[in-house]
Amino acid sequence: MIYPTAKDWRNAQSRHLLLFGMSGLGKTHVSNILREGGGWFHYSVDYRIGTRYMGEHIVDNFKAEAMRNPFLADLLRSDSIYIASNITFENLSPLSTYMGKPGDPARGGIPIAEYRRRQGQHKKAEVAALLDTPHFVRRARALYGYDNFVCDSGGSICEVVDPGDPNDPVLNALSENLLMVWIEGGIEHAEELARRFDAAPKPMYFNPDFLDDTWAEFCHAHRVSESEVDPDAFMRFAYRRCLSHRAPLYRAMAENWGISIPAADMARVQNAADLDLLVARALDAR
Repeated sequence: MIYPTAKDWRNAQSRHLLLFGMSGLGKTHVSNILREGGGWFHYSVDYRIGTRYMGEHIVDNFKAEAMRNPFLADLLRSDSIYIASNITFENLSPLSTYMGKPGDPARGGIPIAEYRRRQGQHKKAEVAALLDTPHFVRRARALYGYDNFVCDSGGSICEVVDPGDPNDPVLNALSENLLMVWIEGGIEHAEELARRFDAAPKPMYFNPDFLDDTWAEFCHAHRVSESEVDPDAFMRFAYRRCLSHRAPLYRAMAENWGISIPAADMARVQNAADLDLLVARALDAR
């Protein structure tokens, strides 16, 4: 780790962090606090994915939908209008909309084959965006004068790396430049995250093997064909399985490549000094 001890962290002239864990546990919230407090550059992996690596896919999907409308189709063909994605750190809906949910098209789903194709695009994009992080660490300092840097990673980071492999290229590149910090949720957090997801199921990236197993299990348990699957019902089913699936992967990332801080402690962070103290305590406890 770039900060082996709490003393190294406290004495560092520049501080570089990567926050990881399930979406909804405060990665973006803490990153925003650091950025708004001044002195920290905020790099969002999901934003990078949606703008640099999947922006064209997203806009093409918008255009394909617009082409179904004769009025809009004529305007697009004559270059009279243009369609763009207005993705932001706080609004990643264009990326989520493109990822979609598998199942019955009449209920807003997309065919599972198309879903798998888009999942593959996302994996490549996420790996590329993560590998871009060291470049942005240097860019933030050289271009904007930021010594402190926080990487706000996506919840699916654990699905595109192998935390048990000491030669994993992504984790090596990240750990050489940033301290990796797991925001660790407890059982109560998992229940709250599941409750929120049940209320508003969202598209997600899943490891291909996990997706195939979960899809087959759902179809068998509900005795439905692929085209009959309720997209939201499947996403709720997959999300609950995903919580259990990802927990040991996050833990291995923290044990082998970084530190962990309880989500309850992170929720009380109000400024950079609060976070400095939590990181130092976690390094002392390691």
